[in-house]
Amino acid sequence: MKKIYLLLLALFSVAQVALAQSGGVRGRVLGADTGEPLMGATVVLEGTSKGATTNSAGEFNITDVPVGTYNLRISFVGYSFPNQSVAVTEGGTTDVGTVSMSVANMLGQEVVVSASRRPEKLTEAPATISLISSREIDELPSFNVGELLARQKGVEFIRTGVLGTGVNVRGMNSAFNPKNLQMNDARLSTLIATGLPLGPLSTVVKEDIERIEVVLGPAAALYGPNAHNGLVNTITKDPRRSEGTTLAVGAGNQQVFSTRLRHAMVLSPKVAFKVTGEYTKGLDFAYDDTVYFGATQRATEIDLDRKFNSLRGEAAVYYSLNNASDIILSYGGSNSNNLAQTNAGRNQIKDWQVHYLHARYVSPRVFAQVYHTWSKTDETYAINQRTQNYLSFKNAGFSDEEARARSYTEQWFGTSPTAGRALPRGAVFRDDSRRINGEVQYNNNFGGFDIILGSQYQRDIANSRNTYLFDQKGAIEVDQLGFYTQIEKQLGGGFKVLAAGRADNHELYGFNFIPKAALVWSQNDHSVRLTYGKGIAAPTILNLEGYLFGGLLIGNGEGYTLSDGTKIDKLTVESINTLETGYKGKLSDKLFFDANAYYNKSKNFLSPAINIATQGRTVTHRGSTPMSEVVPGTPEAGAALVLTYVNFGEVDTYGADFGLTFAPTKALNFVANYSYFGYEIDKDDLGNDGNKDGKVNQLDLSINAPANRFSLAANYSQGKFFGSVFGRWVQEFDFFSGINVAAKADEALGLKENARFGRTWNYGPLGGFTNFDVSAGYRINKYLTTSAQVTNVFDSKVREFVASPFIGRLYSVELKVNLPGFSKNTNTGN
Repeated sequence: MKKIYLLLLALFSVAQVALAQSGGVRGRVLGADTGEPLMGATVVLEGTSKGATTNSAGEFNITDVPVGTYNLRISFVGYSFPNQSVAVTEGGTTDVGTVSMSVANMLGQEVVVSASRRPEKLTEAPATISLISSREIDELPSFNVGELLARQKGVEFIRTGVLGTGVNVRGMNSAFNPKNLQMNDARLSTLIATGLPLGPLSTVVKEDIERIEVVLGPAAALYGPNAHNGLVNTITKDPRRSEGTTLAVGAGNQQVFSTRLRHAMVLSPKVAFKVTGEYTKGLDFAYDDTVYFGATQRATEIDLDRKFNSLRGEAAVYYSLNNASDIILSYGGSNSNNLAQTNAGRNQIKDWQVHYLHARYVSPRVFAQVYHTWSKTDETYAINQRTQNYLSFKNAGFSDEEARARSYTEQWFGTSPTAGRALPRGAVFRDDSRRINGEVQYNNNFGGFDIILGSQYQRDIANSRNTYLFDQKGAIEVDQLGFYTQIEKQLGGGFKVLAAGRADNHELYGFNFIPKAALVWSQNDHSVRLTYGKGIAAPTILNLEGYLFGGLLIGNGEGYTLSDGTKIDKLTVESINTLETGYKGKLSDKLFFDANAYYNKSKNFLSPAINIATQGRTVTHRGSTPMSEVVPGTPEAGAALVLTYVNFGEVDTYGADFGLTFAPTKALNFVANYSYFGYEIDKDDLGNDGNKDGKVNQLDLSINAPANRFSLAANYSQGKFFGSVFGRWVQEFDFFSGINVAAKADEALGLKENARFGRTWNYGPLGGFTNFDVSAGYRINKYLTTSAQVTNVFDSKVREFVASPFIGRLYSVELKVNLPGFSKNTNTGN
């Protein structure tokens, strides 16, 4: 009935307008930087529900507008346009002519899409958003765009080597962290079985990135599970607005070499395409992680290969059905070799391939997509487990050749080749997994309410070929379905209210409802907001159905029964509820300020792998299946050691982020960012005892984030020259993640620095450093640009992450050739 009421109300409003005196507004929108039409720009008359979207020629036409004077507002991502007054006369159409939108500066004029899944001015978005622009990306003299994430407020940036970079938002970081969702062009950029961000496995090439939007705080109501504490949304370039060919060649220390290509072309008024490609290689910093075997034996990683390389690329065809709708077909693929950190030790990634096929329908009111993602590797392995397997054979007297060969799949239990036996302790990770996603979204305005309705479907088909999952009988298929809606209403006086909610059902962990609400006041480039949001971190297929190292570590998708009758519940989602307030605004034409403060309540944390067979008890059943059937060879009385995952605990976290941008000229700006993070946990509540040792301390729940961090940047770009100076300070902090420990000495925990702790070596806490990066570039002519960069100028030997090397100085040089397109989009409308 409510939908019918809203529809009747909308029809009544239309009838009223039709009966009143009315006129129209038309015009054409171009990009000032290219002179090309901007298709898809949103044009609205403030104070009305009247608006239009520009067609492929940049044209718009708004009809049936009541007579009067209005502010004409034009929005397009990456561009800005000052509001313009326009008078509408009875029976006439006011032609505003051709208007040019300037590339957005850094003072809050940018248009973003990630906060509300629709274009809106940055200052009016109901969330804290950091934006990396196409200019920043273009002027970075490195193949690794991830380096720019270090410059964003509220982002916990880590570097794990020459290649590896990563981000987290507002604490709870881990060496195995799927809580911060990453997307490319509305497509999940995550692995199927683990949910981890693709990172170095990504198919996107730097030169094709239009911008990166980073949302701080939960975004799960619109984007689904694992947009738990943030979202990183990468958006690539439309070939119709970025014709031409770009060739980049770069080199640096650590044997780095990178070559990249992008070509985009408009073939006709209806068809355009783009292709990209990249090959990058190098050598990571020298570092061998410590591996322990038995009570005392210490070794370094076997057959460690520090070389990395990646081959990646994408292709897309854009077809215009009419002036306002497109069909976009794309493919991407990558093949990677590198080292990767996990909470159980490092992995040697060997020829890991990721591919996708993606089809989208885009129009002003309807967005629909379907895509298929698949990954494949046959030789990737866990270095830690393989090293332990190798030592077991060597210690028993096997030849080095046989010990190495058998270390991929077995561990020897015995004192000699004739006294003992081998048990399966596979270190190899094979993957032949696929994911199928579909989504339909509709948006419209009914009776003054802006409404978004959408539905998402996902089927994960995880197949480890019996190496790290319970897939002995075939691939694990898991379905999930989500419905979301968002309603936004302008209240007048600069106020708007927003409410959103998502109903999500997962085949393995069940149903969840995820709400969001916001109140925003915006006026004259100032805004104040109050938001509430919920996020969930969903157990991955690995958490639920893992079967690693011959059954030493088993997923908890069915629950467990102990010998005394104790029940261990199966995993459910980890949740976070966030209340946030914020301000964004231009304090002057040259000064922009962005601040937020937040308070989170989190519960049901997903533990690291822990042994649930404690206090003399054994584990008798996984679900209804006896452990003797789960792990062959287990005694009928049950297993005395079962490593698995459990939910536990509650913690309150809080913090604030501040960003200040000062631009004395259009060419020069200074940016200062500061973030604070704190927490409270009840150490007397044994519900917070994650490892079940009878006490609550950092070994149970580490926040894994610095309390304070600060950065300062100076950026210049004008004419032929551009450059930047960037400094970052990160306060010292402790880090615990699975077997990985990086913390200051603690007698109560038996923890010493530069000494063994458990199954790893503790080098001491992370952070506690100040780094400086410097870059500069020169545009030789309109076709040729050269640039250089030095990261960590003073060569401070800092360790930013566990199971990672000490990061030293990196320098790189780059030569880029830009050739303009040779065709023009001459479409003037259908």
